[in-house]
Amino acid sequence: MTTVSEFEVAVEANEKLPSDLSPELQALWLTKKKHWDPAHDIAQEIHTQTGSWIHALLHRIEGDLGNAAYWYSRAGRPAIGNTGGIDEEWREIAAFVIGEK
Repeated sequence: MTTVSEFEVAVEANEKLPSDLSPELQALWLTKKKHWDPAHDIAQEIHTQTGSWIHALLHRIEGDLGNAAYWYSRAGRPAIGNTGGIDEEWREIAAFVIGEK
């Protein structure tokens, strides 16, 4: 994938998770597909600020804002994520991982 738009189209068009994605993109793929548990399993094994950011988003989706705040802190991000919605933050993380930001 070279752009967030291409990644998002690929996620929407395919059910099967590609094996050649980075762990970060795998977690984002599964998040977009609403497969919270496997996305969370991957995110908690990514021991970087980016992994923490994905982990925070997952807890935000879950509604566990206290846990999300902890992971946003670990990611060096504001505790409430971005000021937009879940999809907007998902795209922001994807852009960061892909290298568009």
